This record gives sequence, C-alpha cells and structure tokens, in this order.
Amino acid sequence: MISYLFLILCFRVANDKMHGIKRHLTATQNLVTGPIFYQTATKNGIFLGQRSHSSFGKDRTKWYNSDKSRWIQNVERQYSHGLDQPTLKQGEMDGATVIARALKEQGVEYVFGVVGFPIIEVGMAVQQHGIKYIGCRNEQTACYAAQAMGYLTRRPVVCLVVSGPGLLHAIGGLANATVNCWPVICIGGSSDVDQEGRGAFQEWPQLESARSACKLVSRPTTLSAIPFHIEKAVRTALYGRPGAVYIDIPGNLVLSTEDEAKIPKLPKVSMIPVCIPPENIMKTAIDTIKDAKKPLVIVGKGAGWSERGPTMVQHFLTKSKLPWLASPGGKGIVSDNHERSVASARSLALREADLIILIGARFNWILHFGLPPRFQKDAKVVQIDIQPEEFHQNVQTTVPLMGDIGETLYAMTEHMKNWHYNVHGDWMKQLMENANKNKQVVEKMASDHKTPLNYYAAYHPIRDFISKNDVLIVNEGANTMDIGRTMMPSNLPRRRLDAGTFGKFCTFILYFINFTLR
Repeated sequence: MISYLFLILCFRVANDKMHGIKRHLTATQNLVTGPIFYQTATKNGIFLGQRSHSSFGKDRTKWYNSDKSRWIQNVERQYSHGLDQPTLKQGEMDGATVIARALKEQGVEYVFGVVGFPIIEVGMAVQQHGIKYIGCRNEQTACYAAQAMGYLTRRPVVCLVVSGPGLLHAIGGLANATVNCWPVICIGGSSDVDQEGRGAFQEWPQLESARSACKLVSRPTTLSAIPFHIEKAVRTALYGRPGAVYIDIPGNLVLSTEDEAKIPKLPKVSMIPVCIPPENIMKTAIDTIKDAKKPLVIVGKGAGWSERGPTMVQHFLTKSKLPWLASPGGKGIVSDNHERSVASARSLALREADLIILIGARFNWILHFGLPPRFQKDAKVVQIDIQPEEFHQNVQTTVPLMGDIGETLYAMTEHMKNWHYNVHGDWMKQLMENANKNKQVVEKMASDHKTPLNYYAAYHPIRDFISKNDVLIVNEGANTMDIGRTMMPSNLPRRRLDAGTFGKFCTFILYFINFTLR
C-alpha cells in the first residue's frame, strides 16, 4: 500500500502564515468530494449554484461507483419538464455528449474544472460517461491540478473552463504546463458564433489569448469535427515534448444536435512513437564519452517521461559506471542513494567536467545556461533530447542525439559492449572526496537543534520517513525548496514536484490532491 505524506514545506516562520495554510487546506478538502455543481441554470429559473458539499463528501465512493447519481437524475427530471433543453430525436447526439464520448474514447479519466455557461452540460455529460469530475473553485486551480495529474500518470487530463474570464484565469496554468513540459488539455466554452463581435456574454478573443501559452489551439465548427479536434489535442499534448493544448467550444455547439451516425468514432491515440538516432551518430557519441577525462552525466525530467527512460538510464549508468547527478525535475529517475551519484559535489562536478552527457535536460536557467563560471568554457556536450530545437541552445552541442531517451540509451549501452569508465581514477576520487566532505557539513547542521531551528534539522526526521516509503514530495519556497532538494532523497521517477522550470509557487495543495486521487 502506497503511503503518502503531505509535506507542507513552505516552512513559513510566522504563525499567521501557517494558519493561512491550514485554512487553505480546510477549504480545499472539498475539491475531492465530488462535483461542485448540482443544478442546471436556465432562463426558466433553475439556479446553478454551489450547494453544500457535505451530502456528497460523506459518500464520495458510492457516488463515483454508481452508474447514475441522484443529482444527475434530478437534472434530467428538470429537463423533462419543458425547460429550454432541446429534445433529442432518436439517433441524435448533442454537442456535450459528443465531447464527452470523444474524451472517453481517448482514455481521459479525469476532468478538473469550474462549470458555468456555456459548458454546464459538458460537465454533466463527462460524468455520465464515467469520467471523474473534480470541481475546483477557480480555473487556475483546475489547470494546475490537471497538468500535475497528466504528468504523474503520463495520460491526458482535461481542464474544463467557462468563457472569457474563465479561460483567462487558466492561461497562467497553460503556460506553466508548456514550459514545464507537462501535458494538459483545456476545453473552454466561448460565445455563440452568431453573437461574435456583438458584445456577447463574456466575449473575448480566446484563441488569440491562449495561443502563446499552448502547443496547439483549435476550434471545431461542427459537431462531427469535435472528435478529430480532441484526438489531435491528446496527440499533441503527449507526443514530442509534452505541453498544453486549448480547444475552444462555441456555446451553440454544446446544445446543437446531429445524427449519431455522422459523428465519427476515432481510435484511441496510440503509445507515444519512438525513434533513435542513426547508428553512426551514436558511435560518435560513444567515442566522445570514451575519450573524456572528466565526464559527467546530467539526468533531466525528460528521462522520466520516456516509457523506458528510467529503466534505461539506470542500465546505462550501471554499465558505464559514469558519475552522474540529476536536475531538480530529474530527481528520482535514479535513486539519490546510487553509489555514483555526485549530487553532493554538484558545484565541483559542473565546474570541472570536460564532457557533459545531457539526458532529457535543458541548458536553461536551472543549469546556468551551460556557461562559465558554472561550466568549463570548452566542455564538450553529448545531448539526448526528443526536441531537435533544443540542441545548441546557449552552448554548442558536440554530438546531438535526437530520439526517445529510453531507446537511445539502450542502443548506446549495447554499442558500448564491455567498456566502462575507470571508477578508481582521479576524477571519481576527487568527486567522492568532495561529496563526503559536503555530506559531513550537512549532517552537522542536521544535528544542530538550537533555537531557531535550521532547515537541515527540521528536514532530518522527514528525510528518514521518505527513505522508507513511496511518497510524493511537493516542495516549494526559496530556501525551503533548494535545501529540500539536498535533504529529501528521491528514489522513484515523477515523485517530486516543485516550482518547476517556470518557477511557479503556491500550487502545492493542488499537486497533493492529485496524488490522493491516484
């Protein structure tokens, strides 16, 4: 049984800050108790509001496991009394059902969102198709929660938002997902097509607003086109470098109807396709590694996204016996307790390495752009990445290897045959001596219990718990996050979430909720 630890690691000194976190948690507990909407808003007077959550919170499991919950039956009864819901003829489907069915066909299991006009019916339809809906109190919340779930599960997760302000609230999350390389699909309602440019309710240029934050934005114009747009959204969010996708749904499409026979059923998006570099380039990379006097492997977040990435990274490091360390997002792909981890000698390793083997990491601000004084000016770079545009970024790549990380490393390891780095050489001794020296300094601070308590001493008992359990580490703050990377070991891939590449703080509760849902 997986144990989980909710690490409130903001480490605020002031009591009022800690009380604020407690209040936030109390409010947020309702997010996982079921839907946040229970009635349908129509001009005939039925009000869509946030009823008390208590009746659903006590019986969440029963609600999720039932074929059709009582609140859905109530809504259907309300529709049957002549409210302004189009009457479906036999063999017809409405837009909300088309969207829900297409999402189900693509393997979507979770939708996070805030419902309202014009996507109320979409929120109901996804649940009728067996997709779990988690109601949130703000679209930003929904978007951050959805992308974290997508990253943890490697499957598409949807964020459902209303038009205008709803979509604008979610854009910060979409940008975070794209920069962090996390998959998320945002579906947003928009004003009816025949009202565009006339000052419609919450009218806004939503496609233009979302475009800069997403890999893809699209807008179906017919019901029969919706499955194609959703299939492409899933494929785009997952394939290549993961990221955010936005689908704009005009309000008139939600309630429009179409003959079911005209709505295509598309196959589920297949496993992420893989490729490997040409054999001659891999041999060049291996020769470059063999010639290096002070090589260093840097394992990045991308290695954890590859299907066989974590397994093959460990296999490569075991066979090659190369010293390595991980980027913040790459922690846990190989256990921090690995015998040739030189994370404790990070500064020395980066500064003096004459060859950097970059596996699914980027030379951005997190790795100091790969430039001096953090790195050697003339250090060579062997880089494995799925995105060819990432090569030669800030630093010239000596040998670029474009392909799936897991399969590329497997092929390289096979080509290396019995070669391995000399673990008894001067470079490895220098790194290990520096690492042991730094570890002693850390242990001394961890055993110092003077008031006020320092970070290292506070983290010490948490570290002991983490070492023995499968936990999700959610670590934010400035010193809190930086020192947490040192003190809290990561032993499994995709088990650590922090401010990420985009540097976004204050999302830790949303990430924690995702782990409890898993």
